[in-house]
Amino acid sequence: MEEQYKISDPQVLKAVTHPLRARMLGLLRADGPATASELGRRLGESSGSTSYHLRELFKYGFIEEDPDRRDGRERRWRARHRYTSWNSRELSGTPEGREAVKVMRLWQAEVLGRFVQEFDEAEWSPEWVEAAGMSDHIAVLPPAGLKEFAARSEELLRELVERHAGAPDAEQVRVWLGAFPRAPKEEP
Repeated sequence: MEEQYKISDPQVLKAVTHPLRARMLGLLRADGPATASELGRRLGESSGSTSYHLRELFKYGFIEEDPDRRDGRERRWRARHRYTSWNSRELSGTPEGREAVKVMRLWQAEVLGRFVQEFDEAEWSPEWVEAAGMSDHIAVLPPAGLKEFAARSEELLRELVERHAGAPDAEQVRVWLGAFPRAPKEEP
């Protein structure tokens, strides 16, 4: 699996702003290859609906057939990349690009809200409850400083994943990083 899919075409980003496609891609990345029927059962959708959306994800390069795990009757699909990225400045050069970026950001925030709601402290060890959570900071940085922060955060995360690979208490963890400039006179 490739590390990232860097999108420069607003039409490609728009293809993954569909909520069902985004959820299916997330499941393929987190849980590995699946058929349309398996994804349909997990998401409460018909296999016809998931088949259509899988074809769209394939058409735009997000997924591929899994040649190692063929199911006799159905195709097994896998994600091609660990994550998707885009340059908001580049994509925001057109109304279609601005809209795709906005929809994607709102979708990400909605998903984050759902994950926060689903986290039940009673189901996790005290160590996980203490480690999990969110924080917010207000920092005064220029754009270059914020870009450096994002790059160094990704670097640190990769280093920690490598260092803790194979740890007996390791779990998949959703890590979110978001930062936006605060408009003057906006409430904190």
